[in-house]
Amino acid sequence: MDLQLTDHVAVVTGGASGIGRAVAAGFLSEGVSVAIWDIADTVATTADELSAGGGPSVVGLRVDITDQESIAQALEQTSVSLGPIDHLVHCAAIGSGQFGYPFTNLEPDDWSRTLDVNIMGMVRVTHAVAPGMVDRNSGTMVFLASVAGQFGSQTDPPYSAAKAANINFAQCVAKDLAGHGIRVNTICPGMIETPLNRGVWQAWHDRQPENERLSYEEWAGEKVRTVVPLGRWQQPEDVADMALFLSSERARNVAGQTINVDGGFIMHW
Repeated sequence: MDLQLTDHVAVVTGGASGIGRAVAAGFLSEGVSVAIWDIADTVATTADELSAGGGPSVVGLRVDITDQESIAQALEQTSVSLGPIDHLVHCAAIGSGQFGYPFTNLEPDDWSRTLDVNIMGMVRVTHAVAPGMVDRNSGTMVFLASVAGQFGSQTDPPYSAAKAANINFAQCVAKDLAGHGIRVNTICPGMIETPLNRGVWQAWHDRQPENERLSYEEWAGEKVRTVVPLGRWQQPEDVADMALFLSSERARNVAGQTINVDGGFIMHW
């Protein structure tokens, strides 16, 4: 399927690893130049690896989405290096790294960092990117939330609450920008084999009684087979494929939607 994305420019936040890296690779395969924004020290290395085969330009910029000045600098560097931004896929996020069931296992102060990165980071990036798209009356934004934001995951309440806020804010943005020809949608990944998911689940696994504890891989695999109707992990590339579709003209009438890529885990009646 021709997604008609050739010669476009995309920003992928959190693109140094996991889903973000898969999204960046997918855009490049469609002829899109990509700016990877990530706080990880490996962001430049990731860009080099993705550009090794030639093709569209890719730049890796170290960006802290809790710092508006850092975002502004990345925006300027991206515009100079690649041109105006046609697409944003916002993948940057963190978990609290703690097992939150019951929620009283956490202190209120344990929430601050997760909410700042996952909610206000999204807000800051959107504020930075939107004006250029409005000026051109075109563009797409895809935000990654999570199925946890739809049902209230007890394993990590700060993460779950932040992802619910991501979904809601994306709908606000979609309504505000639709009149400018800008489409905004949200993807909710399910059980994805990524470092972030492992960080959330590892804390859960480690609380199992020592005499009953399986290896992490056995334990997590059994959890997935139990709760996912298709009975398997989802992969970063599954989410990337949806992000590319939503960024393309093939989805020109899709706006303000929350789409699950979760093996059937969330089924709305």
